[in-house]
Amino acid sequence: MDPLGARSQFIDVQTLPTWQQQLGEDVKETPLNQSESLLGQEAFPSPFPIRPDINRKIILFTGDVALLNCTSIVNTSNESLNDKNPVSDSIHQLAGPELRDELLKLKGCRTGEAKLTKGFNLAARFIIHTVGPKYKAKYRTAAESSLYSCYRNIMQLAAEQSMASVGFCVVSTTKRGYPLEDATHIALRTVRRFLENHGNSLEAVVFTVSDTEESVYKKLLPLYYPRSEEEEKACLPLIPADIGNSEGEPVVPERQIRIAEKPGTLEDDSEEESLELDLGQVGNHAFARMEGDVDKQRKQILQGQMSEAAMQKQHQRNYNRWLCRARAEDLSDIAALKALYQTGVDMCGRTVMILVGRNIPVTLIDIEKALLYFIHVMDHITVKEYVMVYFHTLTGEHNHLDSDFLKNLYDIVDAKFKKNLKAFYFVHPTFRSKVSTWFFTTFSVSGMKDKVRYLDNLQQLFTCIKPEQIDIPPFVLEYDARVGNKMNTEKKSRFLHINIHIK
Repeated sequence: MDPLGARSQFIDVQTLPTWQQQLGEDVKETPLNQSESLLGQEAFPSPFPIRPDINRKIILFTGDVALLNCTSIVNTSNESLNDKNPVSDSIHQLAGPELRDELLKLKGCRTGEAKLTKGFNLAARFIIHTVGPKYKAKYRTAAESSLYSCYRNIMQLAAEQSMASVGFCVVSTTKRGYPLEDATHIALRTVRRFLENHGNSLEAVVFTVSDTEESVYKKLLPLYYPRSEEEEKACLPLIPADIGNSEGEPVVPERQIRIAEKPGTLEDDSEEESLELDLGQVGNHAFARMEGDVDKQRKQILQGQMSEAAMQKQHQRNYNRWLCRARAEDLSDIAALKALYQTGVDMCGRTVMILVGRNIPVTLIDIEKALLYFIHVMDHITVKEYVMVYFHTLTGEHNHLDSDFLKNLYDIVDAKFKKNLKAFYFVHPTFRSKVSTWFFTTFSVSGMKDKVRYLDNLQQLFTCIKPEQIDIPPFVLEYDARVGNKMNTEKKSRFLHINIHIK
């Protein structure tokens, strides 16, 4: 803690000027003067037109990312999450030794992935860890795709966790040999496309750079985030030919070739089939996997003649299809509900997932998208033991999920969801909800009944999960305090009545 009266070393992102506000300061540093002769020419529309609403979310900060006071900051590391670089060293120094212990539990991180930990002693609540690619000229395409995945997965994770702000470091470290300017193009366009398509919940994105990196970012930011029509026109000739697809992902023409399962037949234009093709059917059919006839296997399942191993394999394929859809679809509207999120760990060190019943407007949302969102968020959580806390507090009829939907969800999810779920804490249940849950866990699904724990108040929950390890919605805290006070008053009243009766 800072000494009384001393100025905090941490920097609140809300005090930093946005990219839009820096327009007047950076006139001399933008590429405007480099392209004055092109201003009068008739130009094509810019693929990155001026968007003041997005520019107000962008901040360029020269300094240490570990000092930012925002929802999350980004740490660039290696596959073992123990890299020694200036960014990681600063984050570890300020976060404290607990961070190193937490990283050991993650068991590494693959190139292009993003993993989440708490911020510990940092001002930032969370740290998103990612691994940038090693750059070699002959493997440039693979490196570009991996670096895109880093930034995309970070933004996706931030949106899924309903984070308000995220502070980026430069993911491609010098040690990994990625050319700074090439890496900056990928970073800026990926973030821009994500904010265009899925960024409603994000309020601030900070690009944190060093003194040597600042000039490159200042040069390239106007290409992707023009702040005026003049800047947009001036930067248009400077935008690279390769700007990726609608999500900013690098496009490799030869990878767009798809081999159909039945060559010679006309493709159906239906959305469902085109989605399946987009998710990559190459090498995914029965012949390529050297499996038996899939249609025959499905028929055997219906007739009850399928072996247990074959049925498990079929179930896994079905789940993988759902997971691919979940990763491909825009689920930001479901994420914005803040009905499902990750918090700390329980007394046994198991991940805690929160489900807030009141935040699920069943009658207003696309229920299939809700299912996809559940799968997308929970897939990486369920690889190890976890517990779920369901707040039934102040829910109404419009918040209650249909039993058919719950049964469908239970049937779709992978075996790891069921195996690694160690407890389901049902907080503030009603008599009716207890009866419904008993019927559902007894007759509709197997193996869940013994995992359900009904908790009438938060004090009972705190015997399983420490208060500092769980983020509880304010309305739940208020309700619990109100009901607790009412019960205490009733107890005192009964006690006084008994004493008076005795006297």
